[in-house]
Amino acid sequence: MEKKRRVVVTGTGVVTPVGNNVETFWKNLLDGVCGIDFITEFPTDDLPVKIAGEVKDFNPAEYGIEPAFARKQDKFSVFAVAAAYQAMKQSGLDASEGGNIDPFRLGVYVGSGIGGFSVQYKETEKMIKDGAKWISPNFIPTMIANMAAGNIAIRNKACGPCLPIVTACATSTHTIGEAYRAILHGYADAIIAGGAEAATIPLGIAGFANAKALSRAEDPKYASLPFNANRGGFVMAEGAGMMVLEEYEHAIARGAHIIAEVCGYGNTCDAYHVTAPRPDGTTQSAAIKAALEEAGFDASKDNLYINAHGTGTALNDSSETKSFKLALGEEAARKAHISSTKSMTGHMLGAAGGVEAIAAVLALENGIVPPTINLDAPDPECDLDYTPNKPVKTDLTIAISDSLGFGGHNGCIAFRKF
Repeated sequence: MEKKRRVVVTGTGVVTPVGNNVETFWKNLLDGVCGIDFITEFPTDDLPVKIAGEVKDFNPAEYGIEPAFARKQDKFSVFAVAAAYQAMKQSGLDASEGGNIDPFRLGVYVGSGIGGFSVQYKETEKMIKDGAKWISPNFIPTMIANMAAGNIAIRNKACGPCLPIVTACATSTHTIGEAYRAILHGYADAIIAGGAEAATIPLGIAGFANAKALSRAEDPKYASLPFNANRGGFVMAEGAGMMVLEEYEHAIARGAHIIAEVCGYGNTCDAYHVTAPRPDGTTQSAAIKAALEEAGFDASKDNLYINAHGTGTALNDSSETKSFKLALGEEAARKAHISSTKSMTGHMLGAAGGVEAIAAVLALENGIVPPTINLDAPDPECDLDYTPNKPVKTDLTIAISDSLGFGGHNGCIAFRKF
């Protein structure tokens, strides 16, 4: 009988409003640093919302990115390449000639909720003002949402399966989950998985604000308020989060450092509404339950951390609380350590799941639960342990990260301490 394959995490990389490398990102999460501020990249006089989680002090050259590439590509692609560069460097994988992995066994599962939004915005403006002849020949290959995956594959010589996924805010939870399954079932030995987003442009802010999804808070440091009775919507953010997932024996054979083991994945759809989550939490809980069951979760033995989707919208936080209780049972849900790192990063849309999965494995590896900051007025409907304001040291054995996207897409991935 063939030995069952196992999947582990051997590399991580981030570009976020609270740090452009994993070490800074993690330190700032534990210190409760808020990366949300007033928008600096464009005038906001005519916009209803003037705050966002912008990436700061980002230097593409630090990640081996040439000036021409950074100039021509949309920001989402540049962020993706930078985060993948970090993850591959940490993993030590090399698909070049004489390297330690067959390029046809290295894949890329990287998505974006929106794709090249700023390029689309600029080129549309040109078309309206100046006409078709002024549209850039690079417009299509920089705007389409699969280009982050394509660019990462080119730069890392990854000739294996390459699958971009677009499920709004669940995008990179699904890319990691599907990459896990692809390795588990033998279609690849390693996959760079995650997501990237750069949608904090005037059109993006206006669109989400007019859909009544964004916080109208005027104080940027008290705007992203997951599970707080004062919450009034999410805060848009940008960035990228990438993981290198690798088959266990392959990683062991080359002496790789293993950060955590991927051990479960759930994927469901609300089939309810284009933007609102299913209020009773049943479909969301089914994704969480599937991931935990596959991971062999035992409420009597395991110490669980949940990196919640926790957007700070009225509907999300109450229905997500219900989904945790349904998936775990009331008693186990009350024992779980839960937090929303979006309280610090804002909501990175298609990149959120990748960044939050990294927070989950770091919590496991270090035995520390990052906090939900600004949780000074807990909503009675959100009555679980959401780790208010300060990190908590505890010996975790299992962690999950769940994501919910417009269109009703639900995803959850489970990791075990290695």
